Amino acid sequence: MIEKFEYYIEYPFVRYALIVGVLIALCSSLLGVTLVLRRFSFIGDGLSHVAFGAMAVATIFNLTNDTIFIMPVTVLAAILLLKTGQNTKLKGDAAIAMLSVGALAIGYLVLNVFSTSANITGDVCSTLFGSTSILTLTKEEVVMCIVMSVIVVVFYVLFYNRIFSVTFDENFTKAMGKRADVYNLLIAIITAVIIVLAMNLVGSLLVSALIIFPALSAMRLMYSFKGVVLYAAVLSVLGAFFGMLISILFSTPVGSTIVLIHILIFFFNCILGKILGR
Repeated sequence: MIEKFEYYIEYPFVRYALIVGVLIALCSSLLGVTLVLRRFSFIGDGLSHVAFGAMAVATIFNLTNDTIFIMPVTVLAAILLLKTGQNTKLKGDAAIAMLSVGALAIGYLVLNVFSTSANITGDVCSTLFGSTSILTLTKEEVVMCIVMSVIVVVFYVLFYNRIFSVTFDENFTKAMGKRADVYNLLIAIITAVIIVLAMNLVGSLLVSALIIFPALSAMRLMYSFKGVVLYAAVLSVLGAFFGMLISILFSTPVGSTIVLIHILIFFFNCILGKILGR
């Protein structure tokens, strides 16, 4: 296996895939802790379905770089969810459910009615559950992912105290004179960006796993917010790296393999937490 890995790692596309996968996993885990603690973790699922619908439209118009279209649409959807979540007539979970199901249905309908490919089922399946496109990344796409990841990490580090405050007590943050709404908006936008980047890695239906599992696993052992964030980041990176490694070596689906690794990590931390009395 080591010799096989050394053979594959010589190819640039394998190195690109590992770099992008690790960076996406790192960014997902950072915001995932905040989303889970605020009971808003399902936003990843809703936004990924919106991205799927946008991808279907981009496919119809034969856009060479569909990210240019998918990214703004998903960001707008994140802002819409944030605004409707504050509406007393339409709660956040209901808005996510409506947007999620609606975008998924419209995307599949559009792909079927305006088909540009002979393999609709294969295209839809690879988009929903992850595809080999993570292994066909160009150098420009890798650079874009690195830049986006650096922006997310820098934002999280610079505004860590504000994020902590907004996560646990938004009203107290407002009482302190801080603009909690602005930070909520930035978190929603960055979450949308991560969702779009992660679609090539694990697919639309599995992207929530990158947000939820590392945070929940870290909470089995760690007590403090900082401890959960750091441990979740480590688990997320390890899960993505070994998931992609197994996928490359044994030709298994990338997205499903990464999620399976995260499930095993979660159960391991649950057992370890019980042993340690956490």
